[in-house]
Amino acid sequence: MSEENTNLKILLVDDDRFLLDMYSLKFKKSGMQADVLSNSSTALTKLRSGERYDIILLDIIMPGMDGLEFLNIIRTEKLVDESVIIMLTNQADDFEKAKILGIDGYIIKATTIPSEVVSQVLLIYKNKKKK
Repeated sequence: MSEENTNLKILLVDDDRFLLDMYSLKFKKSGMQADVLSNSSTALTKLRSGERYDIILLDIIMPGMDGLEFLNIIRTEKLVDESVIIMLTNQADDFEKAKILGIDGYIIKATTIPSEVVSQVLLIYKNKKKK
């Protein structure tokens, strides 16, 4: 567990409970605090109530409000100006749409094992914070 990771607070939004549990465990084992939510509406409510995160990981395909719609709303309402936002999805086709909405990273779930996800998330976070 890295000492510099212990203060990082992460929000994971994905409708796949198995993946949420798995990623949550991996992030917690790396010393981070991970909150998991299974839909964008609940995540939006949490952010609107003032909850803040260092990193937000979003899936794109979710029932109701998809990840891109959620991202558009949180950017428009300026709810996460300080957060690093990373799409964690299997939708390789939506990279350009997500990029326009100001994502900081894009990870394809199907080609990345959970420990690599943690490493990539930390690398994206560190690179963003250097700017």
